[in-house]
Amino acid sequence: QVQLVESGGGLVQPGGSLRLSCAASGSIVSSDVIGWYRQAPGKERELVASITTSGTTNYADSVKGRFTISRDNAKTTVYLQMNSLKPEDTAVYYCHVLRYYYTWGQGTQVTVSS
Repeated sequence: QVQLVESGGGLVQPGGSLRLSCAASGSIVSSDVIGWYRQAPGKERELVASITTSGTTNYADSVKGRFTISRDNAKTTVYLQMNSLKPEDTAVYYCHVLRYYYTWGQGTQVTVSS
């Protein structure tokens, strides 16, 4: 099993920045792939970015060039640096360990509004 705790969300104006953190603990190993997802009201949950233990990253087209995913040296904390935020980025953001398909944290709310 794995425990996931997301933090760092908040209210920001368009064009602003936020840095989200995901603390993963439990039966996680360094080879686990971790991703950030988001879900806006009335919409399906979508993959935003993912990262392997070696640092290979993948991004949704909607966030390329604006968001950056990274891992710390222990490989159990994952970050999402979000720049040039747009109102359409408003959603609850979740981190997810690929191997634990049914396990999700509580998420952190990101609201982009003037």
